[in-house]
Amino acid sequence: MKDRSTDPMIDVGQLKVGMFIHLDLGWMSHPFPLSSFKLSSDEQVLTVRRLGLARVRWNPEKSDLGDADDALALAVAADSGPGELDPGPAGPSEEDLAREARRRELAAQREALLLCERQYNEAATAFRELMDLLPRDPRGSRDQSMALTSAMLDKMLVEGDLNIRLLNEGAGDRSTAHALNVAIISLLLGRAFGLGRDEMMDLGVGALLHDVGKTEVLARLRHRDDSFSAAELQAYQQHVAKGVALAQGMGVSSGALLVVAQHHENADGSGFPQRINMDRMSTGARIVALVNRFDGLCNPLVASKAMTPHEALSLMFAQGRNRFDSTMLNAFIRMMGVYPPGSAVQLTDDRYALVVAVNSSRPLKPRVMVHDASVPREEALMLNLEAQPDLGIRRSLKPQQLPRASLDYLSPRARVAYFFESVPATQPGELRP
Repeated sequence: MKDRSTDPMIDVGQLKVGMFIHLDLGWMSHPFPLSSFKLSSDEQVLTVRRLGLARVRWNPEKSDLGDADDALALAVAADSGPGELDPGPAGPSEEDLAREARRRELAAQREALLLCERQYNEAATAFRELMDLLPRDPRGSRDQSMALTSAMLDKMLVEGDLNIRLLNEGAGDRSTAHALNVAIISLLLGRAFGLGRDEMMDLGVGALLHDVGKTEVLARLRHRDDSFSAAELQAYQQHVAKGVALAQGMGVSSGALLVVAQHHENADGSGFPQRINMDRMSTGARIVALVNRFDGLCNPLVASKAMTPHEALSLMFAQGRNRFDSTMLNAFIRMMGVYPPGSAVQLTDDRYALVVAVNSSRPLKPRVMVHDASVPREEALMLNLEAQPDLGIRRSLKPQQLPRASLDYLSPRARVAYFFESVPATQPGELRP
């Protein structure tokens, strides 16, 4: 992948529509869905100039400028060094062109994954900071939870699709990973249902804080265990009431408070602590209850008890008519895909693969990383099955069902962490990751 630090710099006063730029800022420090993008309007140019940067990096090769500006771009590109593929006087061979296309596709895939992981890590840091702030400044902690939710929404509430992406690394500690997984997937489901900005803010803040009461429960009782005595089970269930009290002290909105209060209720009234049914649960609480259950199945305290995402969805579907809002459950399964990210699968050509991203328009055709012994793992083949009409998924597997070589190559995660990525429309000459 090209080192972006070698891209030429330009004063922000010289920016114009059509330039492809890169912002050397953290994800939460600017309002754009991506840090690298083509300026498409004067409003975007003005927004960049207001970020406080004197200069930004830009890529002349990816820019779309007028004739006079093209000449300048070519001159700058020439000054920045030779191109990555010098065809020579005879021109590149078909093999060279295929190799270069493959290299560019891999670079785009890695860049997309690195961007997701960088944004996820920034969100994880922000979450840990707001939790650290909670004991001494509850209102400040609330404000930070709202800022984090707002930052995520700024990236989500854009035109086009968003894909759910599996990350290479989790957030580190389990409580942070769980809070972010629940918040991110809940917001994506809220987006699919067309919730407005205020409802999405309540949903996001409530999802981030749904387990806040566990900070006041003994560590060994924070995660439900089948071996709990009646007294231990009651102590565990008290995290909901403790969470409500903490959230009230923070001054969160009533909508977010309902999420905290009802995230363990069930559609049939079999949940806790109030045993209310679906009709009395808020929309946000019904979403978070669903997503919280899914992540709990995939990422239990004891990793050996983890279900694959595919298994978790299958179990939830079997329980769906009683435990969950069936409309939301069906929408959740469509959104996550039949084979959610993190699923180990066998393809119809017998190769083994790991699902890395959901295809929102074709749930049976996700993106996968394929085990190919002839290709180094760091250059692993990534296939968009939507573009492979004769190739599909035969079955989902537990990681331990993979052959040893495939298990080592694909390295399924003991714990899964999710983020989201924008899916830009494919442009002529561009490869869609």
